[in-house]
Amino acid sequence: MKTNVLIHGGGIGGLTVALKLAKCGIDVCVAEQLKGPSHSYKGELLQPKSLDIFHRMGIFGRVQRISHKINHIDVIEMITEQNDVKKIGQTKMSYDVIDYPFNYAFMTPHEELKDVLLKEAQAYPSFHYLQPARFQGFHKNGARLKMANGEIDIQADFYIGAEGRKSKTREEMNVNRKEHTYDHHFLTVTFPRPPSMTEGKIISTPDTFLGLFPLPNNMVRTVYLIPSGEYKNIRQKEISFLHQKYIELCPELDGYVTQLTDWKLIQLMIPVHFHADQYVKDNIAILGDAAHSVHPMAGEGMNLAIQDGDVLGELLCWMYKHNLTDHSYLTWYEKVRKPRTKEILKISHLSALAYSKPFKSFTTVRYRVMKQMTTDSKLHTKQMLNISGLGLWKENIVDRFIQIGLFPPRKNTKLATKGNHYFFHTADDYPWKIKGVNTHD
Repeated sequence: MKTNVLIHGGGIGGLTVALKLAKCGIDVCVAEQLKGPSHSYKGELLQPKSLDIFHRMGIFGRVQRISHKINHIDVIEMITEQNDVKKIGQTKMSYDVIDYPFNYAFMTPHEELKDVLLKEAQAYPSFHYLQPARFQGFHKNGARLKMANGEIDIQADFYIGAEGRKSKTREEMNVNRKEHTYDHHFLTVTFPRPPSMTEGKIISTPDTFLGLFPLPNNMVRTVYLIPSGEYKNIRQKEISFLHQKYIELCPELDGYVTQLTDWKLIQLMIPVHFHADQYVKDNIAILGDAAHSVHPMAGEGMNLAIQDGDVLGELLCWMYKHNLTDHSYLTWYEKVRKPRTKEILKISHLSALAYSKPFKSFTTVRYRVMKQMTTDSKLHTKQMLNISGLGLWKENIVDRFIQIGLFPPRKNTKLATKGNHYFFHTADDYPWKIKGVNTHD
């Protein structure tokens, strides 16, 4: 069997590339190893850049219909005194500080989003979908896939690894990566939410962290921080133990979290941080979790995969349009995506450290930093712009001094960010389109 592009993995990132290629009329084949929908937790928070990408792909309306809009995230700091949980203070991280049409986020059920991408791609005759089909490695006849009825070899011009953290494609490329683990894990589960819970909420104490992100159909996705290695001990307790922990931090969940009756509904999520030293080798590229794994604190994992898929899809469409099948052009993808991903990995890693130190005094410091950051209009905009994926506005030494309280926050600062160089534009996202066909650099 032959195709132009073979994609190993039919997750959100792989399907984003595939849909872009199918729209360009490029023959693309996706090999998905799972037999059906995944029951393990996957990212559900769509940041503004992802919404912008889906808008340009013509599927924003379909995504919007299965999503819940998030305008801001309330950040609440609490402390335990004499067995009583007391609130220290509350701040708000607002997407509307970004001067852009998509200055909000969506909470979107992962499998439903995947279904939108797959059905849209299946409308194009150049799209092919093999399921279940697991990539086994490269042979002289191309990529070998293991299917239910045996093995097949597929020859392609380009091969894309989108299988996730345990990427066989990355292994075949001999790509190096240094994996960092954390001193904490997360419990994650979805259950019905109070009607009043319509925005994101992060509640933290010196010992734990509870993230609450409303989904459509009056549901809420929750993530609860526990020390690494404690999962087995916690599972031995009655489910009411978890009910109590949630209600202590968020009393309005009483009557909702108690609808959880079995530990089997709750998944353990183990955060890992790594960044592959290269995304491209010859005619092979990796994206998403195959190329990088980000701590889930900032909700960036799925979004990085979508953004990878957008850039790689646009590049391949451009290459075929201009009859440029030399694989050296693939390096454009790495040049665009790797530096941006590095910045997001750093932001997420620092956030993870800030919320995982079990020191009573650290809670007060963390609240002061968050209050300074959200009170200072420039710092607030920088933080949300960087998280959004729409641009990059790095912090400087003055920002650091404001965060720790050495300088007062800047108020009423007029920030004309729209159209300026802090946003990513076509020349930043797709520089090869600007430079033309006669250069690789």
